Amino acid sequence: MTPRCSTSCGGRASTTDPTTPGPSPRDPHTTLAGCDRILILGRTGSGKTTLARQLAAALGVPHVELDALYFGPDLSRAPLDVLRERTAGAIAAERWVTDGNKRVVRDLVWPRADTVVWLDYPAWVSLRRLARRARSRTVALRTEAKRTGRRSGLPKQLLAAARGVLTALRSHRGQRREYPRLYARPENAHLAVARLRSPRATRRWLARVTEAAPPRDHGG
Repeated sequence: MTPRCSTSCGGRASTTDPTTPGPSPRDPHTTLAGCDRILILGRTGSGKTTLARQLAAALGVPHVELDALYFGPDLSRAPLDVLRERTAGAIAAERWVTDGNKRVVRDLVWPRADTVVWLDYPAWVSLRRLARRARSRTVALRTEAKRTGRRSGLPKQLLAAARGVLTALRSHRGQRREYPRLYARPENAHLAVARLRSPRATRRWLARVTEAAPPRDHGG
């Protein structure tokens, strides 16, 4: 039986991984042929948005950042009905790359997607990246405060960084338990899944799947 989900451990495909669901004609581990609506998943700090931007640019399709639809100025959050309306509109096109794990819009995004790229990295990768991100933002805020004489907003930044770390720690084991079960559900049988286990595997995968892929016009 041809596997519908190609997984990767350090860049190698596997057809015996227990997360591998049933048959599909698409294999996103080796090619993105037939993959028009791609969802990037992974814990906080895994680099979902960065990869989504790179992949969308390489393929010449729109990038939909779900967090950008959710968060407003000063980390304010859109009401649920507004978020769902924005999300539905953003994924109405026929081709896109999106990133995000939000449960409250999963019933909108997963049925529209045809491909999932799961960044299943060790927890330390996310924590290191979150620390680097927090340090960079802190420096930027302090620099801006010195230039303008205004309050830097540092306490809010530190709080956001702490929340990011806690989210990454909570989601590490949770995603590894939950996602394989979700992929195996009948309503998700249309999804082809590539599971990438390290940043190096992801870099190799990105080079491989975009090398021969001609850029496509944006549109729906």
